Parts: sequence; structure tokens; C-alpha cells
Amino acid sequence: MKNHISILSKVSSVTQYRFKTILSIAVLWTLVDIIVVLVFNSLPSQNKLGALLLRELIVFISSLCVGYLLVNTLKRLFRDFNLLTTLLIKSAILVIAAFLINLLLFSFNSISILGVPFKESFHKFYDEISDFHKLLQKILYWIILFVVTQLLIELNEKYSPGVFMDILLGKYVEPKIETRIIMFMDLKDSTPIAEQLGSQRYFRLIREFIYQVSNALIEYGGRIYQYVGDEIVVSWLYNKENTRKSIRALVQARRNLNRHQKDFQKKYGVIPEFRVGIHIGIVTVGEIGVIKKDLAMSGDTMNTTARIRTCCSELDQKYLASKDFISRANLASSHYESLGMIELKGKTNEMELFALKI
Repeated sequence: MKNHISILSKVSSVTQYRFKTILSIAVLWTLVDIIVVLVFNSLPSQNKLGALLLRELIVFISSLCVGYLLVNTLKRLFRDFNLLTTLLIKSAILVIAAFLINLLLFSFNSISILGVPFKESFHKFYDEISDFHKLLQKILYWIILFVVTQLLIELNEKYSPGVFMDILLGKYVEPKIETRIIMFMDLKDSTPIAEQLGSQRYFRLIREFIYQVSNALIEYGGRIYQYVGDEIVVSWLYNKENTRKSIRALVQARRNLNRHQKDFQKKYGVIPEFRVGIHIGIVTVGEIGVIKKDLAMSGDTMNTTARIRTCCSELDQKYLASKDFISRANLASSHYESLGMIELKGKTNEMELFALKI
């Protein structure tokens, strides 16, 4: 058991999230298929149990493959398309995949259960889909299933992985006090870059910048709290492992930008960098909103972290952290440097800040 946990801990949060999503899709589609088959009694008259087990095994394996296609390949290909176009194109591709899966199901049932030769089973499948009303019913069923699945994925990702489920289950209907690692991150020199690029090109730059950085944050378990312009607010529940993950996320975000610096230079004439403020403290987390619900975090920790990030410009530093974070992060002494007691805007007491050398 410990070996399984150890292996899972080495897998990135993005990979774990994608695996869980693909597995959830496969389980959901298999359960839906079982219900449809039983309700409409669409199994052959002989050996019904064997036919059902064989069918659902094929459905489950096929759903895993289609889920991978949906969560990985198609998501990458259509990430710059609007949601409606993405839903339509993906649904059309998935309907084609569903036809192939149904052909596979029909052939296996015909050969293994009914003992019909493959060629004859293919002709029977053709005769079945030639019935316009049956074909229309199948296509409508597939489209509804695929669209609902995609919308659920979009909802989950809109709130950051895990947040939608917390809202759905009402975890934070009653506000909870938690100790969290808070990170404020924004684009360095954003004002001159905006003036140089103009509003539309600048927005495209921000979108690509946030995409690359967010992938790194989520990969190491960060929960995106909000985007405000070029600023990202992300948090981790406090524990020793998550303090390490927050640093790794920071390093990975920089790597992601460096890996794509040629593309940024070619498209926008700039190579984006970011500034970061990190702090650990108590926050109150609760559900807010009436028509648009979301999770909100409040407390002095949020304000303090924002002030630390603001100090990056004043102190000419890229990455700043509070003493509370440094004392719990277990970093080598060569990876940070004290800047002394710093007065933070709006704060009564000075705070010792540290420059991260990573």
C-alpha cells in the first residue's frame, strides 16, 4: 500500500487529474450504457449475462480510449477555440468514434454470442444503421452524452480542479478556517509591455503567459483561486510536502516560460517574466455568490501576500517570501537571503522578507 502511495506522490497533479477524469468518463459511460441496455432490453436472447459482460468490458475499454482522446489530444488541439465551436467539433469527432465502438460491439456480440461470421455481422450492422429513426436516436443519445460530459469537464476546470466538487458537495457552505500557503504572481513590467503591444496583442500575451504558468502551478497541486488581469492567486493547504510543491511549481513555471521563449519573442517581441510573493497564514474559506457561486478566501494573510508581491518592484526582486514561509519551507540557506525588516503598505508592523534564490 505504501508503495502505491509513494508512486502516486511522484505523479504530477495534472497527470493524476487527467487520469481521474478519464477513469470517471469511462465509469460514467459504462453505467449509462448498462442502464440503456437493461431498459430497452437490447441484448441477444441467448446468454444475456455473457453478452452484457462482454459488451460492458468493450464499452469500458473503448471509453478509456475516447476519454484520453477528449481530455488530452482534443483539448490541446482546440484550446484556442471558443467553447461552442469546441463542443460541436469534439462532439462530431466523438460521434464518429461511437460508430466505430458500436461496430466493434455488434461484431463481437455476433461472433462470440450468436456465432455469426464477421462479414455477415458487418452487413447486419449496416442494415441496422440504415434505419433512419434508429440512427437518429443513436446520434441524439451520443451527442447529449458527449455534450454533458464536456460541460462537466469545463465546469470542473473553470473552478480549478477540485473546487467544483467542493461547491457541489457544499464543503464550504459553512466558512472554514484553514492554514494555507498563498502565492500572488503577476507579469513583470506589464505596463510598458501593454503600451508596446496594444490591448489585443497584450491580451493574447497574458492568455499564453497564464496558460504556461497555470500548468506548472496545477502540476504541483496548486489550487487557482483567481485571475485578475495578468495576476494569478494560487494556494495550497499547508503541510510540509505542499511547501516543497509550491517552490517546485515556481521553478516549473519559469521553465515553462523559458521553454517557449522563442515563440513569445516571435509573436510578441518580449520574453515574459513574473514576480512572486509567498506567505503562509490563516485564511477563511467559504462559498459566496447567488447566481454565480464561487469559493472566496479572506483574511490578513491574503492582504499581506499581496503587499509582499508589490514589494518585488520596490526591492528589485523577482521572488519574495515571508519569514513564516521560509521557516517552514526547509530550504537550503543558499536558496534564500534576508532583506531585513521591510515596511509593507497598509501594515502597522514591519515584516522580515526574504529573496528566493532558485
